[in-house]
Amino acid sequence: MAEPNRRVHQVGPEPLTEDSWSPFGWLPVEDTDPRDGTHRLEYEWADPHVNIIGHARSEVPPAPGGLMCEMLYRHATHTQAIMPLDHRCVIAVAPAGLGFDERADADLIRVFGIEPLESLVLGRGTWHWGPFPTRSESVRLFNVQGIRYAEDNESVDLAGRGMAVEVLLP
Repeated sequence: MAEPNRRVHQVGPEPLTEDSWSPFGWLPVEDTDPRDGTHRLEYEWADPHVNIIGHARSEVPPAPGGLMCEMLYRHATHTQAIMPLDHRCVIAVAPAGLGFDERADADLIRVFGIEPLESLVLGRGTWHWGPFPTRSESVRLFNVQGIRYAEDNESVDLAGRGMAVEVLLP
């Protein structure tokens, strides 16, 4: 029996497009595109860093239809660029201005599918979870973010607030 204070919102992945992603950051464009250079990475602490990171399905609880998103994270001082290198994955995001003080805020969480070599940039303060692999056990990610990200890694405990999200996987 479900706890009366616990609500699980189910969200399936939507396609990653410029329009759908724009509330959360931007998608890099080809260098020949006239819009190239319109957006800029931001690093308040002047500490941009490139590395390869990974996420595994075992980092998050499974759900009947996919994976449970019980936490979201954000960085107030910098943007973050991510590109999966080897497997399809999903990322959950929410607008930077949300405080998750009301249950309705969980309805604003969206999930996007990301194919290998497809890149995105998270805007400063954008809440995010993942990316986590959809079919494999792990995913390797090309990552650009502030090297001191651990000092700027605010989190919100969705599960503790009764706002967990079940990320449905195809």
